[in-house]
Amino acid sequence: MVRAKRLSEHSVITDLHQSGAMKLLFPRPDSAALQAIVINTAGGVTGGDDFALNACAEEDAFLTLTTQAAERAYRAQPDQVAEIRNRLMVRRGATLHWLPQETILYEACALQRRLSIDLDEGASLLLVEPLVFGRAAMGEELRAINFKDRIEVRREGRPLYLDAISLQGDVTAHLASANIASGAGALATVVYVAPDAEAHLPRLRALLPASGGASLIGADLLVARILAPDSFELRRSLIPILRQLSADALPRSWMT
Repeated sequence: MVRAKRLSEHSVITDLHQSGAMKLLFPRPDSAALQAIVINTAGGVTGGDDFALNACAEEDAFLTLTTQAAERAYRAQPDQVAEIRNRLMVRRGATLHWLPQETILYEACALQRRLSIDLDEGASLLLVEPLVFGRAAMGEELRAINFKDRIEVRREGRPLYLDAISLQGDVTAHLASANIASGAGALATVVYVAPDAEAHLPRLRALLPASGGASLIGADLLVARILAPDSFELRRSLIPILRQLSADALPRSWMT
């Protein structure tokens, strides 16, 4: 659990508690934001694991959460499912950037993941969730996986953005369908909540590949989804978009 508060021109830690394999590191600030790097010291996720992260950007604070590297969902034993539960709170006037790097699904993985974000009125959010379906360079195919993912963004308790994915069994064959993903090996969802969302729409669309799309769902809610053949091509599309939406404040871990 981590909380950030505004102190003069910068955001600082006001509360921190961590245990188990999930740790947070805090690089020296080069901006007004408090940046936290989430590290899974176990090296990946497998059946039976249970990870939870709670974070709060207090009033007028700026908190950025990212990861040191891609997360890996490994093969699970029968009847064992890993869980990842992330809950983020953004108070009035605060900004939160949720910028994890890719989650890579391995053959026979079993993972249930949930991201819940509660926004106060006047709070801003930039969210990305990149997902990679197997290791393309290894020729890996996902023929028997169990993956469920849910993203919930609420403002003052009211649903603002809800998205759920459930992939079971032969996902490689499922994604090969032209009506689903035309054989794409990677997917990213981007959500931007801020008063200038509409102004970003034309520039965002200009940066998207042919396999991506963006919509203004509300006056201050912009959503984009991108399909790519692999993680390399996905990052090539994502990095300019995230730099645009973050005002060029993308964490350094994304640039390595």
